[in-house]
Amino acid sequence: MPAAVVVLAAGSGSRVGAGVNKVLLPLRGRPVLAWSVTDALAVTDVRRVVLVVRDGEQDEVAQALAPHLGPAEVHLVTGGETRHDSEWAALRALADDIRSGEVDAVAIHDAARPLAGAPLLEAALAAAREHGGAIPVVPLAGLLGRDGRHPGTALAGVQTPQAFRAPELLAAYEQAAAEGFQGTDTASCVARYGAWPVAAVAGSARNLKITFPEDVALAEELTQAR
Repeated sequence: MPAAVVVLAAGSGSRVGAGVNKVLLPLRGRPVLAWSVTDALAVTDVRRVVLVVRDGEQDEVAQALAPHLGPAEVHLVTGGETRHDSEWAALRALADDIRSGEVDAVAIHDAARPLAGAPLLEAALAAAREHGGAIPVVPLAGLLGRDGRHPGTALAGVQTPQAFRAPELLAAYEQAAAEGFQGTDTASCVARYGAWPVAAVAGSARNLKITFPEDVALAEELTQAR
């Protein structure tokens, strides 16, 4: 069955201090957002790729991305004030395909994580189809609580792409819209309204999120290894 991938690129990226949206910064000759989009297009069963952008940046994003798409098509959607609003805008754009059964699973990914790679997208989608949902996690070490004590249990960091069966995901966001709920990420909305298990898949330390200026330089180095 075909899947869809949503790439979120509607944030401001102000902490990078570049004066432009961080997902438009160059990374080895391609804008940051192009890495995630082309990875999504490389997954064989992905039918739709939706790129969520800030209002007013539609033309700039389209021009930056066009040289890296070839014949592929990407659907641009205008994001909202919050991450949840942007996710909901993307799901509304996919709703007809989800209801008709043309899309059976959806992965939602941050454009600011350009090095996730197609294999992680494939793993998340496969686990979502099997279990209902999947999130990449990585172990966190060297953390202390506010009281200075070690937490005593293994902690994990959550990454994207987060993938879920499409009909259940759409239903969860419809319920959230009806109640005015705003989740911090996709999994938080699913946790509130979903009654299905969410599996953990292995993330990677390479799947960094570009947040600060030094992250751009680190991503440059990591792209060589990839």
